[in-house]
Amino acid sequence: MIKKYRIFKVLVLGLSLFSLTIVAQDPRKDRPNVVYIYADDLGYGDLSAYGATKISTPSVDRLAKEGLRFTNAHTTSGTCTPSRYALMTGQYPWRKKGTGILPGDANLIIPTDHATLPSVFQKAGYKTGAVGKWHLGLGEEGQKINWNVPITKGPDAVGFDYSFIFPATSDRVPTVFIENENVVGLQASDPIEVDYKQKIGAEPTGSENPELLKLKASPNHGHNNTIVNGIGRIGYMSGGKQARWTDEEVAHVFVDKAENFIEQHQKEPFFLYFSLNDIHVPRMPSTEFKGKSGLGLRGDAILQLDWTVGRILKKLEVLGLDKNTLVIFTSDNGPVLDDGYEDGAVTQLNGHNQLGVLRGGKGSAFEGGTRVPFLVRWPGKVKPNSVSNALVCQIDLIASFAGFFGQKLQAEDGVDSQDLFNTFLGKSPAGRQVLIQQGGAFSLVKDNWKYIEPSQGQKVAKLTGVETGNDTEVQLYDLKNDIGEKNNLAASHPQIVTELSALLAKIRQDGRSRMVGK
Repeated sequence: MIKKYRIFKVLVLGLSLFSLTIVAQDPRKDRPNVVYIYADDLGYGDLSAYGATKISTPSVDRLAKEGLRFTNAHTTSGTCTPSRYALMTGQYPWRKKGTGILPGDANLIIPTDHATLPSVFQKAGYKTGAVGKWHLGLGEEGQKINWNVPITKGPDAVGFDYSFIFPATSDRVPTVFIENENVVGLQASDPIEVDYKQKIGAEPTGSENPELLKLKASPNHGHNNTIVNGIGRIGYMSGGKQARWTDEEVAHVFVDKAENFIEQHQKEPFFLYFSLNDIHVPRMPSTEFKGKSGLGLRGDAILQLDWTVGRILKKLEVLGLDKNTLVIFTSDNGPVLDDGYEDGAVTQLNGHNQLGVLRGGKGSAFEGGTRVPFLVRWPGKVKPNSVSNALVCQIDLIASFAGFFGQKLQAEDGVDSQDLFNTFLGKSPAGRQVLIQQGGAFSLVKDNWKYIEPSQGQKVAKLTGVETGNDTEVQLYDLKNDIGEKNNLAASHPQIVTELSALLAKIRQDGRSRMVGK
């Protein structure tokens, strides 16, 4: 009897230790999946959750109803490549040369010897995936990309286990998908060549054969080179005919790949960087959305964007992952109407205000350039239907997640990123005290005061019609009482101008700003 009792105790003890081991090794414990949905050129006023009345975005609005809506969230820059660089690295893009808007054949600009947002997740035991627009370069610096062999040094080199992307933007060649290191659908008998300086091959171009275009290009924007799918692009391309995408299918392909990634990794923690093509030009949504918004193809693309978000939310529900998934939705910069094609964005605006209460737009130093929609949902952790006025920036995500995972960033990593994880969850009202914004000019925000340094250049961009914020006179705005930046108070507050001007110069000179204002 005693012998049997001892055997029983041993079995119980063994099972207990086994259970404790399983719990200790459970990579899902208190670690949510994270889906980061990145819209392209979506404005502060483009969503009904942010006050739009001429268009309805129920799927995105659902994130606001079930989570936290930020009213003072920013990108670092008024254009895409630098904003994406800052998100990935936690570094202001102006600290590194070559972080402006990239051509489609640019080399990788993200350093591979520093921490990145996806590498923080990898270090925490997550599977990481990038689906959608990339626009951060590919391949070794100084080497021409060979599109016909595996392309090394891309998303995989900066922390992504899986990627399904296109190289730059949909208005630039090459118009192909790349899965991990390989162009999808490429045939060896039809190799791809790309050139951004001179025409290659004998394919028709928008400038030479405008009669072949199904979407007319706006004058002087540069969308008049190689024609793909009836649309003139920036840059010249030959070959790869079977590999080229059809614009109307892009949203469907990307959301399918995003869903596949979620399904494949549903039993382990994952980070999905889902970078949408919508609503960047050329706006060519699938047939089911064309003509549905009443706001031209730009409005139709917003409906497609909202449908895409709905697909992801539904997939999380079906797989039982919605309760343990933190979803972030935002945009890479402010809006623009005419960005290269005559697609009805201007002529069919019909009272819609893409900027909402803001001034400026894509590429602008005004708030419309960098203040963007930003929504966070994490059931049980983020209070539903809540609003935060805290000043936050996408550049802060790398430090915030590193802090959440208990990781210590090295001094040279994420130098401008701040740990605001509790702010992103709505648990703290405190945000950044200082933020530098990069648009038509440099600006600095501190304690609701916004300083825009004097600059040369067009006050209104000739091509897009966007107010750039450029002015030879210094500008100072009280964002608490004048979010639309209508009243320049520089003359009446010279001491604030002096303080903010000096602070901007200090941060730019110091090389890091992680502790400034803390």
